[in-house]
Amino acid sequence: MRVIPVGTTGSFALTVAPEHLASQFKDAILPPVLATPMMILVMENAALNAIRAYLDPGESAVGSAVCIRHLAATPVGHRVTATAAVTKVAGRRIEFAVSARDEVEEIGNGTHERTVIDVRRLMQRLEAKGRAG
Repeated sequence: MRVIPVGTTGSFALTVAPEHLASQFKDAILPPVLATPMMILVMENAALNAIRAYLDPGESAVGSAVCIRHLAATPVGHRVTATAAVTKVAGRRIEFAVSARDEVEEIGNGTHERTVIDVRRLMQRLEAKGRAG
């Protein structure tokens, strides 16, 4: 992993489709609005995009913490754009301030943490775990 400067930013956008709605993704009793886990997915992708250029070959960065507020509902057809800014780097742990907006307003914000991993080592651990189960 190369040095990741504090302040590095990334973004990711998603047009809300029926499969992203709480009423489809989670439970039919919920309203037809963007599901919170889908909003978090957009934020996590923005964070990954912020640091992608700093990862060495064979590295990735997995989500390790999320603290998010979902502030406003977004219906199908709207475009959600998330941004992530690096706020702290501590070894392999990277912290981000994240937010998401639709065309009208901010719909969520909070913090997210990712941990840089060696993909080959992770795959070896998963293989061993598969044999144990």
